[in-house]
Amino acid sequence: MDEDERWRDLDMLLMRPGNITGPGFDPGPECRECLRDQVHVLCVGAGGLGCELLKDLALSGFGQIDVIDMDTIDVSNLNRQFLFRMKDVGKPKAEVAAERVMARVAGVAVTPHFCRIEDKPLDFYEQFHVIILGLDSLEARRFMNQVACSFLEFDAEGKPDLASVKPVVDGGTEGFKGHARVILPGVTPCFDCTLWLFPPQTKFPLCTLAETPRSPAHCIEYAHLIQWYAERPGEAFDADTEEHLRWVFEKAAARAAHYGIQGVTWQLTGGVVKNIIPAIASTNAIIAAACTLEALKLVTMCSSGLNNYLMYVGTEGVYTHTVAYERDAACPMCSAGVPFRVRPSDTLQQVLDALVADKALGAKLSAPSVSYGAENLYMRGPLEEATRSNLARAIGELVDGDGSVVQVNDRGLAAPLRVKLCFVDSMER
Repeated sequence: MDEDERWRDLDMLLMRPGNITGPGFDPGPECRECLRDQVHVLCVGAGGLGCELLKDLALSGFGQIDVIDMDTIDVSNLNRQFLFRMKDVGKPKAEVAAERVMARVAGVAVTPHFCRIEDKPLDFYEQFHVIILGLDSLEARRFMNQVACSFLEFDAEGKPDLASVKPVVDGGTEGFKGHARVILPGVTPCFDCTLWLFPPQTKFPLCTLAETPRSPAHCIEYAHLIQWYAERPGEAFDADTEEHLRWVFEKAAARAAHYGIQGVTWQLTGGVVKNIIPAIASTNAIIAAACTLEALKLVTMCSSGLNNYLMYVGTEGVYTHTVAYERDAACPMCSAGVPFRVRPSDTLQQVLDALVADKALGAKLSAPSVSYGAENLYMRGPLEEATRSNLARAIGELVDGDGSVVQVNDRGLAAPLRVKLCFVDSMER
């Protein structure tokens, strides 16, 4: 097949003008060349959704793709993660997926990264034009949201600099349901703006787990939440460590046998401990297609993009619905600065203590450092001694005045948090 025939369908989008194209769209062969040679995308996750994303991106003309995933291939993955084979069990998902995509799609370069997303520095993520998420973890999504929002810059009036916006396309599936969303930090709602969309995780009463288990999940959670800390005190449980997971499985199986409960399996143990929802291959394919199409729109402007959330339900028939959610003006991640009330006479130490104690901001703060512009007000680590004296100084002396924005950093954050200081006379916040 020659090059023109291969990309005939893509050229129908990129080579012709239309009534629903995005702003600045200039049809022509340069669009396809730019997509192949210049656009650099990152796929986060190489599981059920990630495999579909990699295939769709490669077949849609994206020529430079990176994929990052910390997992290795398990036998249970093979029923839906079609890039993997039995001979690949135990190998890194990212590396095998990259190799298989490049073997099947000529001309595409896929670079794998077998590591945790937290292991990469911010400048690694800065190189990509679009970041596409194929994750099954709320915590991982929030981390990537912080990363994308950290590149956002604002002018003196608090308006986002569009050149600093790092687009994120987020996909998620849960059985026969799924979503695709476009996040333009500072323009559309970021992930933290709409955390209420995600229902709380299922939790079992401890009395049920300890006294009257009635299901395999009860036995697994008892081993995970109670037995582990009773028999292995001081040792942190890691669901991604096979020995830890096998210990929970064996303890849960013994407890289930004692109560005459059937159904404790290795796969169920991993699903309960990691809160994994069974995946449906067709749902992954549909959501990956929607995410890839939005990424294509973002980098080429061949069509107007999603605004800004697509919901898919396939339980009875096929149903889709789009919703234009609104930004949270006080979002701690994507706003120009989260308002925080302080007295000008409060010392920097008092301000830091108040930040840690704040219910909204302090969730991931334990030992914060703070800077103002290019000046380090207080830094942990090697600079601690040089900046310690500022802790006793009034915050009104350290910043220019009401409305000043300081950057707060902590090991629990993926990127610095922008905090807008609002000077008040009252001690109440």
